[in-house]
Amino acid sequence: MTSKNLGRATLAALPFVLALLIDLTLYAAVEDRLPDRLAVHFDAGGTADGYTGSTAYLLYAVLALLALGALWAFIAVSGKLHGRAHRWFTGGGFGVAAFLGYLLVAVLFVNVDAPEGGPADGFPLRHIAVALGAAAVAGALGLLLTRLVPVPEDPRDGDSAVRERITLADGEVASWARGVGAWWAPIAVLVFLAAGVTVGREQSWFVGAPLLLLALVTATFCRPHVTVDRRGLTVSGLLPRPRVRVPLERMEGADSRPVNALAEFGGWGYRIRPERSGVITRSGEAIVISLRNGREFAVTVRDSATGAALLNTLLDRQRAGG
Repeated sequence: MTSKNLGRATLAALPFVLALLIDLTLYAAVEDRLPDRLAVHFDAGGTADGYTGSTAYLLYAVLALLALGALWAFIAVSGKLHGRAHRWFTGGGFGVAAFLGYLLVAVLFVNVDAPEGGPADGFPLRHIAVALGAAAVAGALGLLLTRLVPVPEDPRDGDSAVRERITLADGEVASWARGVGAWWAPIAVLVFLAAGVTVGREQSWFVGAPLLLLALVTATFCRPHVTVDRRGLTVSGLLPRPRVRVPLERMEGADSRPVNALAEFGGWGYRIRPERSGVITRSGEAIVISLRNGREFAVTVRDSATGAALLNTLLDRQRAGG
């Protein structure tokens, strides 16, 4: 690991480690004043309705905060976040750590000197507001601290002149199309369908109907189709709608590069993230379009180099007035 990556990982994990140290220190200070069973879950009115032992509480605090810290550090180094997105991600980690850390401490202190069966006053809901305030302050502090470490460079800052092109004769028309396999789509369809039917029969069809509609929409994208032609790039499913189209007028240029579905886009499907969006069916090669508004749009597809090169050629022709 390079010194830059070490600094990014350390800063990303730091708030979670600090939250854990504070929680363990305060636990040691009040341990002898705690009941055998801690009230750790409360209903909407703040009344205790769930309990656990001290050992289980400590285990949860350690595992939750360390696991989140490790996850934040991993994504900060390997998640391919750039510029402002990287800063906001790191700052968000400070907010999450402050929110969870405060709630763990608040739960601990409402149990101090409490009788068996839970605290007499329950869990005051003001703690939620204080936790949100602590998260906002910690998040702002995290954003400031990100200035102490260099953020990863954005690969989009490279020279657009080196982008690949396809040679076309004057007046020649070309298009490119590929189908995209999405192994998870049939599974998602079955899950949404089962959930919709179950909720509809057991609860209300008013609630179940949106899940059934979501299953139908997902079914149309079981095998998305990507097309590049004079209109730009289009991603469509089995039906004419819904579809995603990025016209040439919105494009700055196109590249072919590998993307990581989880690290860069947070999952699969139609994804919207800071500074980027896309139709992501898997990790691997993708057409990545740099948009004129500074964002980028990506679609994972095989033979992405050909599709990106054709887009660049069509863009050159459009700019030349052809």
